Amino acid sequence: MAELGKKYCVYCLAEVSPLRFRCTECQDIELCPECFSAGAEIGHHRRYHGYQLVDGGRFTLWGPEAEGGWTSREEQLLLDAIEQFGFGNWEDMAAHVGASRTPQEVMEHYVSMYIHGNLGKACIPDTIPNRVTDHTCPSGGPLSPSLTTPLPPLDISVAEQQQLGYMPLRDDYEIEYDQDAETLISGLSVNYDDDDVEIELKRAHVDMYVRKLRERQRRKNIARDYNLVPAFLGKDKKDKEKAARRKVTKEEKELRLKLRPLYQFMSCKEFDDLFENMHKEKMLRAKIRELQRYRRNGITKMEESAEYEAARHKREKRKENKSAAGAKRGREDGKDGEFAAIENLPGFELLSDREKLLCSSLNLSPARYVTVKTIIIKDHLQKRQGIPSKSRLPGYLDKVLKKRILNFLTESGWISRDAS
Repeated sequence: MAELGKKYCVYCLAEVSPLRFRCTECQDIELCPECFSAGAEIGHHRRYHGYQLVDGGRFTLWGPEAEGGWTSREEQLLLDAIEQFGFGNWEDMAAHVGASRTPQEVMEHYVSMYIHGNLGKACIPDTIPNRVTDHTCPSGGPLSPSLTTPLPPLDISVAEQQQLGYMPLRDDYEIEYDQDAETLISGLSVNYDDDDVEIELKRAHVDMYVRKLRERQRRKNIARDYNLVPAFLGKDKKDKEKAARRKVTKEEKELRLKLRPLYQFMSCKEFDDLFENMHKEKMLRAKIRELQRYRRNGITKMEESAEYEAARHKREKRKENKSAAGAKRGREDGKDGEFAAIENLPGFELLSDREKLLCSSLNLSPARYVTVKTIIIKDHLQKRQGIPSKSRLPGYLDKVLKKRILNFLTESGWISRDAS
């Protein structure tokens, strides 16, 4: 028999005295948090019914191992206090939570659980954009640090600062863009007897001044992002000469010109990084193709690749020497001089004398000629047998070469004259 005073889940029969969910539409239906989150249904109870949270006051939001043993009721009072009194008023917040908590305990619990804990990491971003600088608290405060970090000053010498009129501590110049912008608000003052028209006019002056400040800051950001100050001082060229930069190819120059409209959306460094990464990608793809070629040739270790490349270089050198020797011998003999350009190419021995002469006159390799000849004869035989065929001639074969080869095959009797 269940002990008196204890409550149990009607679904899993677990004890739910500290915290339970009571259905507002069904009678005597109370669920534990696990069954409620899983959408348990029993009898006439459905998961979409209204519910009421019943807390005995002993439920701990962060688990029993959390420091301080704060109950859910105290957590709720703490959140009400932070909303009512604001961050930093720990005495008033401690009095609101209860006499059992000191201001130090309230501060440590809120900072550790709601700011530096998992809840704070999930809700508070690392960088907060478009925020004003908070001058009311030190930069080390947990909720009120300096909300905007100033940019570092320009890395220029004192003489160059004087030349530009640059003040590094303020990151300003003696002569700013639209130097007289402050005259719009320098004479403004709010009087109690101003009518609506005067107030709106003064607001318009302030708005004009804010727009000028934004444009001034935008120009500063552009000068910093695109390294305009070092370029003006001539330091940019010196840095480029010192740095060992890779040679820009013609294709990359053309691509840079095509992507010039993107300059307004990217800084100079981002644009350079884009092309640098594209170059790295190209090199990696070339390296991958080389490794795949090694794998196709049975090479599985990088130590074997050096030996393979040396042997391949020697083999290609022998072919070149053999080709050069054959061409020289053909010129000396004078007998086969007309075939010197193709006699060392693959497939030369498969050709007849007339075909050799044709390939030599058309400057066509024997292998390509044999391929074209096979396709044309195959198509001709299929047409004679009534089989529909679609000719797929290679892309290197233009109309002139095709006509010459068809005429030759017709004259030699390989195909009939009507097929040509």
